[in-house]
Amino acid sequence: MAVVYGDGHNIRDWHTLGSQKLRDYAGELTLDEAWQILADEDNAVLIDVRTRAEWNFVGVPVLEGVGKRPRMVEWTTYPDGAPNPDFVEQASKDLDPATPVLLLCRSGERSRGAAQALAASGFERAYNITLGFEGDLNKLGHRTTGWRYAGLPWKQG
Repeated sequence: MAVVYGDGHNIRDWHTLGSQKLRDYAGELTLDEAWQILADEDNAVLIDVRTRAEWNFVGVPVLEGVGKRPRMVEWTTYPDGAPNPDFVEQASKDLDPATPVLLLCRSGERSRGAAQALAASGFERAYNITLGFEGDLNKLGHRTTGWRYAGLPWKQG
């Protein structure tokens, strides 16, 4: 069964329409801003929306320094890339809609859609971490600007 939001969009719409602004979300955060919120706000949560393969082969954020653990919830499933129809339910489990939720993917695209979906479900502070875990491609085709390259803690999956 598809989850349908108040504006008539279902979870597949969020994936298909991607970067189109369907619903307001709290906004974009730099890596430093994200880390500061995680450090300063006891209830802040980081949700990594990449795939299991990315977690296992690329690495994962480490939040022990701020007394937390990231939530790992796929926005799209591996290996088929299909939308995760249970994303909102899994990501929001046991969270108050006022909780600051910071969403992270490889480069900030999937996590923007995830932030929009959580905002549409009632989350007031769903943020996208702009550069993601690996960042944008440079002119040589390498990703060198995200979480793992900014000196933030991470480990190999």
